[in-house]
Amino acid sequence: MDILSSRILLRPADLDRSHRFYRDVLGLAVYREFGSPADPGVVFFLGPGLLEVSGRAAGPLGRSVMIWLQVRDVGAEHERLAAAGVHVLRGPETEPWGLIEMWIEDPDGVRIVLVEVPADHPLRRDLRSFSPPT
Repeated sequence: MDILSSRILLRPADLDRSHRFYRDVLGLAVYREFGSPADPGVVFFLGPGLLEVSGRAAGPLGRSVMIWLQVRDVGAEHERLAAAGVHVLRGPETEPWGLIEMWIEDPDGVRIVLVEVPADHPLRRDLRSFSPPT
């Protein structure tokens, strides 16, 4: 399989409410809009990925879809999002694996984890020059 592009698809209960949440509250940049101007689908940038919020949910939303977003400063995002009335499931905590994570929900209950990679974390090391022992 040769993957050329990918995106996460969300079908919310209230399209306008979800567009406002992802665009105005989280501050995601719009990649493109499509469909009817009265009921557009919107594709947002998610770093190098994409999130499409379009259509309507056909039934209850499951807990099987979660969104992982790496941010520069989880503490600052916690303050900003809590002040904006976002449902914070768990404030910033350092996980046993060294990442700082907090959990929020979108208006339909989709869980979103915001992750900060500390400066001393192995994910920040450039391992390209590492030579394993022979």
